[in-house]
Amino acid sequence: MTSRKAPMILVAVALAGILAGCAPASEPAPTPTSAFTDEAEAFAAAEETYRAYVDALNAVDLSDPETFEDVYAWTTGDANAGARESFSEMHADQLTVDGTTKVNAIAPSPTQEGNPEHIELDVCLDVSDVTLVNREGTSVVAEDRRDIQTMRVTVQLASEGSPTSLISEIDGRDDGLTCSE
Repeated sequence: MTSRKAPMILVAVALAGILAGCAPASEPAPTPTSAFTDEAEAFAAAEETYRAYVDALNAVDLSDPETFEDVYAWTTGDANAGARESFSEMHADQLTVDGTTKVNAIAPSPTQEGNPEHIELDVCLDVSDVTLVNREGTSVVAEDRRDIQTMRVTVQLASEGSPTSLISEIDGRDDGLTCSE
């Protein structure tokens, strides 16, 4: 999976759940940032941003592009471009999504590079309730879809010039936080 396709794939994962894999856990802490007083506060802000993004994703109606705007509002960069492309394609293909994506677990990523401007999160995402069907009513969800998806999410932390933290990258992962089905 390339990082250019990762944001589009997350939307597909959250809506269709096509990524796979779980791996051993690790529990490093994020690096503190100048915008936050400590590591725990920075992680909490990143987690809150991701959970708000998932809430927005759960409110999407693929037949109504205005519902995409709340998802776009929580993203920037590659994640925003990928979401826009993916939602546009799913809307054009007249797909219908139903069900709720649930966040099972979030932890700081073991790959956190010490960048004070972002936090990497390892996420376990439950997509077992999510369906995606075409206009004929046929499921377009991969038959081998795993109910629990493993994601790595990069959150660009709020700063003095930007009052809101935003998701900048979303990728599948095969290390870090262990997810179970």
